[in-house]
Parts: sequence; structure tokens; C-alpha cells
Amino acid sequence: MPASTPSQPQTQPLAAAARGVLLALVAALTLFATRDVAQLWWIALLGVAGLPAVLAPQHRLLGPLSRFAEVVVLGLAASQVAADTQLTGVTGGLGASAVLPYLAVPTTVTALRRRFSEGAALLAVAAATLVVSAALTEVDGGRQLGQLGYLAVCAQWLILAGLGLYTAGTLQRVMRVRGEGKPQPYAEATRLLTQLRTVARQLPGATLDPGGISEHLLEELRMVAKTDRGAVLSASGGGRLVVLAQIGVDRVDWETTLDADSAIADAWASQQAQTSSRSQARSRQAGEVSALIVPLVAGVRTVGLVVLEADTGHAYPPPVVARVTALTGPAALRLEAALLFDEVRSLATNEERQRLAREIHDGVAQELVMVGYGIDNALAYVQDDPEETAEALRTLRGEVTRVITELRLSLFELRSEVDRHGGLAAAIAEYARTVGASGGLRVHLSLDESTARLPAATEAELLRIAQEAVTNARKHAGAANLWVTCEVDPPYAQIEVSDDGHGIGDQRPEGHYGLAIMAERAERIRGRLEIRPRRPSGTTVAVVLGSSPRRDKVRGSTVAEGE
Repeated sequence: MPASTPSQPQTQPLAAAARGVLLALVAALTLFATRDVAQLWWIALLGVAGLPAVLAPQHRLLGPLSRFAEVVVLGLAASQVAADTQLTGVTGGLGASAVLPYLAVPTTVTALRRRFSEGAALLAVAAATLVVSAALTEVDGGRQLGQLGYLAVCAQWLILAGLGLYTAGTLQRVMRVRGEGKPQPYAEATRLLTQLRTVARQLPGATLDPGGISEHLLEELRMVAKTDRGAVLSASGGGRLVVLAQIGVDRVDWETTLDADSAIADAWASQQAQTSSRSQARSRQAGEVSALIVPLVAGVRTVGLVVLEADTGHAYPPPVVARVTALTGPAALRLEAALLFDEVRSLATNEERQRLAREIHDGVAQELVMVGYGIDNALAYVQDDPEETAEALRTLRGEVTRVITELRLSLFELRSEVDRHGGLAAAIAEYARTVGASGGLRVHLSLDESTARLPAATEAELLRIAQEAVTNARKHAGAANLWVTCEVDPPYAQIEVSDDGHGIGDQRPEGHYGLAIMAERAERIRGRLEIRPRRPSGTTVAVVLGSSPRRDKVRGSTVAEGE
């Protein structure tokens, strides 16, 4: 059997029971007020009028029409029953009060369904029916409309029904606000993360990597539009853009400031493709240039930009722009998912580091400090002062001090993050100085970082690689000097850590846990990890991200001069 939908007839036992109870109540009150069984036919008619609303409450027409029919029958019944009670010597107000309590049924139903305008319309129709019916009903030689008792009772029940409608609406809003409190966002987040995990597992041969998606998009665009150089840019902190990927023979120093007077800023703000006869690089190139900037819009949010340039004029006519935008539309959604996934992963990683740091600080570190205090007390109160015992205690004290130092450095490493204002080079320099001071190493720094920034996730991975290399040099190399070089010129970066120790020997990344971790981190950001001996002694660990044609040219010219 097909599953029922809201538009299909379906019974609601609670609503039907409420109507039945109120029908029985008004029937009993009517019989008590009139002493006439014949008056119960109004109650039967009222039940027939409300039957479609019980059987098809969700129907677009039957439900509302049935409720309007109920209030019309209710108005006629109240007027007629009031007139009959006056003929028997009872005030008309008592007769109307016997029937009008049923007015709460249709108005409450509309309030629970959040149809407050329909509820107000029901009250208006009920009031109009009561007035018209009273004007047409003759009682004791006059019109019932002139009976003050009858009018007062009708007004009372209409006001009570209106207050009930307002109260039900207020309760609905309060319940909705409470329902939209803490549980619902968490439930929505769980649903979205579960869907993201499922999608990530089902992607054939692809990953949720912003850089990889950007590179694939540029390769696709190169097939449909002439491109001598191009890049995919994404938003970063401080109102700037970062280069996720680029193509071309020469590296381009793209404009990454959104408040500059450029086609890039215009495309980001307007969410419309822009063409320009001027290069979008900071260093303007001479000659005729065609530039096309297409925003990557996912829904209503701009998640990035595609910049294409050709060294010929009029390279991007409208047909070419249409072909490019046809490819960037689906790519924007993929890139947004990758960026969100990257951000969620980064947040989870940072929270885990903070948790581990707190556990180490509050657990093992405190216990070792207490052990150290105990050894100090033992040294102070040794009675016989045997030389061997004292020497053993001193050795133990030195070992405990070494472990505490290692733990403190581990805490520092876990808590170290790339400051969005200080940059990657500053974070690496701070860590190298701290570790060098604790290990008695003389640290030599060479920092060259441009104002442009790498993506936050890439900077975090490069920092962890540099930290592992510096830690290995302090622990295992037996070195006296440490050289740390950091060159960052997005999308190119190179971090190099060298020491003058005894060298790494025959160890390879696959045979050393720390080196294997560094290799995995480098592969995750599409970088290259290089481990080589340093002359005359020591080891050099370097990670290189991207390529720098300008730097390669300098190296090539140096080699040529040497030849």
C-alpha cells in the first residue's frame, strides 16, 4: 500500500474524541435549557457539518469549508435555541450559552494548525451569523437582536473564543522557540555531517581537498578557454584571498585584497563574471592582456573566484564566458563542501590538541613534579649519606627533570597555532627559539614570508612538519646548531630545518614513525618531503609546496654562470 500523504484522508482520534465530547456537552445543555428533544436536531446538524473536518483535516478545501460550516450552523442553532427557551419563560442568554461552548472546537483546531488568519475569519463569520440570525428571529413581538441578555452572552463567548485563539497561538510560538533551542541545531549538524561523511565515502577517486578540486577545475577550464595563466582564489581571514591552485608557466602575484579597485573585487561583490583588459596581478604586465574573473557562487554565498588570463586581446567573448560559467557552477558546490569539511576537520583537530594538552598538564606532569619534590626531600634527609645512594638519587632527579622538560615542550607543541596576524614564519620561529633554548641549541633563522597567506589548513600542516623536524634535531641529532629557513610566497612555500649533528644514517620515512608522520602531512597538502645529509655533518629536512618559477630561474642562471 502506498504511504499516506498529508493530502490524503486520515482520521485523528484525539480531534474526533474532542468534538464528540463537546457535542455531547452542548446536547445535554440544550436539552436542559429547552426541555425539548426536538432541539437536538441542531446538534446532529452540527455533527454532520464537522464530519469532513474530522475525516480529512489536511485537505485544502474540505477541512476549512467544514469548519466554516460548523460556525454557521452554530450561529443559527444558538439563535434558534435562545428563542425557544424564551418561549418557555427562560432567558435567551441561557439558551445561547448551551450551544456556544462548541465555538472553541473549530477555533482551537485552526490555532493548533497555525492557521491564525483562518481562526480570526471563523470568529468573524460566527459573529455575523449570530447577528443576522438574531435580526431575522422574532421573539415576543420583537426581534431577538434587541435582547440585551442574548447579545451579552454572544459577545462573552466570542471574546472567550478569541482569547483562546490568542492563547493557543502564543503557546505554539513558545513551543516552537523551545524546539528551535539547543537540540535542533545539534540534530541538524549531525544530519549534515552524516551526509557529508556518506558523500565523502562515495566519491570515486576524489577527495574533499580544496586544492585538488581547484586544480581539476583549472584543467577543465583550460580545455574550453584560452588560458596562459589562471588561479582559483578563496576567502581567508582579514578580508583577503588565498590562492588554492594556479596554472601557467610563470607564477603570478595575484591581487588578493577585496577592498582594492580591481575586477577581482568587483566580481566578488557583484557575484557576476567580469572581463578586463588589465592583468589581475599586483605587478602589472605590459602588453595586451585579456582577463576573465568568474565568481564561484554556492547558493547565495561566494566561496571563491576563478581568474583566467590570456596574452591576446578579446580572448573571452560571451560564448566562451558561458562555457566557463557552465563549469564553475557545479564546481562551486564541490569547493564549498571541501572548504567546510576542511574547516570542520581543523576545528576538531584543534579541540583535540587542547584536550590532550589539558590532560597531560593536569595528569602526568603534576605527578612527575610531585616525584621530583619527593626526591628533593630524600636528598635532604639522607641519614647515612652513602655516596652511591646520593648519586642514584641525583641521576633520578635529572631523569625526572628531563621528562618534565619533554612534557612541557609537548604541551607547547600542541598549543602552538599559526596566528592569522603573525603568520607561519613567526609561529615556526617561536617554536624553534623555545626548543633551542631548552636543548642548548644555537638557532639560526632565515625568514622570508610575503603578505599573501596560504590556506589555514596548509599552514597548520607545515607548522606541524617544522615542529617535528626541530624536535627530532634536538632529541636525536646531538647537534650544537640549528638552521631554520622559511620561505612563503603562496602558493609556493619551503620549510627547511638543518642541524650539524651526527646525521640520520640509513633511516627512511617508512622506517621511522616521526618521519612517516611528516611524509603523510606533506602528501596531504600535495607537498614534497626531502630528507638529505648536510655537509660536513648533520641532516636537512625540507618540505616544499608548489613551485616557484622565479626561484628556479635564479637557480638556473646561477648554475649557468658557474659553468
